[in-house]
Amino acid sequence: MPFASGDLIDIALEELHPTQAVLGYDEVYYKLGRYRANKDVVAGGVNRKFEDWCEANGEGTAASVSAGARLDDRSSFTCTTRLGAETEESLAPMKTVVIGPRGEVFLTDGHHTLTSFWETADGGPGMHVRVRVLGNLSTLSTEEFWWEMQARGWSWLYDERDQPIAPHQLPQRLGLREFRHDPYRGMIYFARDVGYEQLPENAAFQEFYWARWIRRSADPALSLSACDLNDLTSYLALVQATAHAMTALGDDDVVSDGRSARQIGKMPSFDASVFAKLSNPFADPKPGKVAYALEYRSKLPTPLTATPSRSRPTSRPQ
Repeated sequence: MPFASGDLIDIALEELHPTQAVLGYDEVYYKLGRYRANKDVVAGGVNRKFEDWCEANGEGTAASVSAGARLDDRSSFTCTTRLGAETEESLAPMKTVVIGPRGEVFLTDGHHTLTSFWETADGGPGMHVRVRVLGNLSTLSTEEFWWEMQARGWSWLYDERDQPIAPHQLPQRLGLREFRHDPYRGMIYFARDVGYEQLPENAAFQEFYWARWIRRSADPALSLSACDLNDLTSYLALVQATAHAMTALGDDDVVSDGRSARQIGKMPSFDASVFAKLSNPFADPKPGKVAYALEYRSKLPTPLTATPSRSRPTSRPQ
């Protein structure tokens, strides 16, 4: 395909191939819970899903949202940056892809956000969003492609227990049930802007590196086994301990796979003000992210478990 690095592609979610096998379900539950609760509108704002879509599409933030607006009706809302007038700032948050063999498009960032769009009532597999091309590897063989993806840090070939997997074990498409659940990865998300931050220069899959570090920690305060992930107070205590442990690291301390704390976003100090907002219960006019996630999860008719998707034929790198 002719796409080159930096190009923007308008694509349906169902055409994207994941490059990771697991999600932190609680991050998706937070997004879906916030979209469904509509508390942002009651508080005088707009539903967060329109903000998320405009950002992912390289169009800034939501500018106007009509009554009854839906993500699948592009005429019902507008964004602050019009198409063709994108800026470096508006392009930076866009999700990224690599063009692979046979012209298939592989998502390298944004699995949680785009899965949330897939799962929300006015989204789904046919929903379109623009993505930014990181590179074109379409001339490589399948085996060469996956070697290159791993060498460049554009894939995460580990399961929910952080054990290595082969490329053919990746899901073939988005959709929450296609992915395995890693509760460590889910919890790490809530420490964002409390103990670590996302920056353009951060390593890809940075939350997975933090999750790996927490998973291997000997500190009992950071153990999921000692936490009740269905209880807001207990969950928040774990997030707080995690964020404090992050900020206590030296900038050059190695967190995982040779990456330093500074490289993957360690903040200089614990942000108590952000944590205070995170701690708001669901009954609050502006609930915290954890509360949204737990409320949404509590309303699921049955616990959601992943269903492995059909294997994609490919060679396994040794």
